[in-house]
Amino acid sequence: MLIGQKVMVLGAGIAGLATATALARRGAQVTVLEQADEIREVGAGLQISPNGTRVLHALGLGQVLAERGRQAAAVVLRDGRNGRQVLRLDLGGLREDRAYYFCHRADLIDMLANAAREAGVTIELQQRVTSLKLGDHMPKVVTPQGDRESPLVIGADGLRSIVRQALNGTVAPFFTHQVAWRAIIPADPADKPEAQVFMGPGRHLVSYPLRNGRQRNIVAVEERRAWAEEGWSHEDDPANLRAAFADFGGPVPGWLAAVDQVNIWGLFRHPVATRWYQVNNAGQGTAIVGDAAHPTLPFMAQGANMALEDAWVLADCLTGHDTLAAGLTAYQQRRVPRVRAVVEAANRNARAYHLREPLRTLAHLGLRIGGRILPDAPLRRFDWIYGHDVTA
Repeated sequence: MLIGQKVMVLGAGIAGLATATALARRGAQVTVLEQADEIREVGAGLQISPNGTRVLHALGLGQVLAERGRQAAAVVLRDGRNGRQVLRLDLGGLREDRAYYFCHRADLIDMLANAAREAGVTIELQQRVTSLKLGDHMPKVVTPQGDRESPLVIGADGLRSIVRQALNGTVAPFFTHQVAWRAIIPADPADKPEAQVFMGPGRHLVSYPLRNGRQRNIVAVEERRAWAEEGWSHEDDPANLRAAFADFGGPVPGWLAAVDQVNIWGLFRHPVATRWYQVNNAGQGTAIVGDAAHPTLPFMAQGANMALEDAWVLADCLTGHDTLAAGLTAYQQRRVPRVRAVVEAANRNARAYHLREPLRTLAHLGLRIGGRILPDAPLRRFDWIYGHDVTA
């Protein structure tokens, strides 16, 4: 049903651009509305796991991902106090189309924007959407420049999604009593392409190289009672980050000494949306993708990957059904069980990283012994996430 179908996508982030590209490749006429005056993303890194890599390959972006991302050799879990290795997960043997990559978020956005334009997508900037009107009429997007109508509106408008609110009402998120700092520092290109996770009581720090090793991404999470606002744009004093991880060892002190600018945000749990779509009697409707549908904590590095999966599955479902209602029903049915399981896995990982004594020592010992006896077992444990292929 996508041939010639007019679609309006709200948001030019990862979810929006991937969705626009996937739909346009199937024959839809897609317009993306973005409130910013240019397509850009704050400087930050992300991890593209094999389930996301498969989608990018299916969208024709495998080569550019290999050029602009950096293929990961391993994920290494370390004791935060001394930097000692607890467990190494070897990723070096993965096939290129199933590889694990480190990528700068701005580079992924640029890749997807170029792919969208090449697929014929129209991207309109400075289009701030203030509300969405649903009913027996065609979905109506309200902007300061005037109302816009489309027979299908896709909300890829993130944590504060107007489309999600129109479908589900307002649901207050739950503060996890955790905050996260994010920073990028200069790096040595000779550093190994590994994600290193330093685990401590109530805290952990993740770091990996970006942009051919010239930069290093740092994400540090601390449990605290004090509330911090959600969102990535809140600046903090680097001294606060250094103080929170002052007792960490290994390379961490040197990395934190190099931080001259850092952002902080509160980590909140949002429920997976109850309603992902709505279709009126005229066969016109709206749906949500990415963070608008299922915000997830960063502890499985699946936010971008779930958005990529959503984009592919939505296009696949709409292509495979004769009506919008049938396609969107299939989309929600395929995605909800998976994203709920991934969100819960991320919640569990946060607890595992932040263990306190005596559980901490026992857990680290178990990981060390298990890693020697069955080195592939930890990766197989998450094969249901990383091995999943929505493009098959």
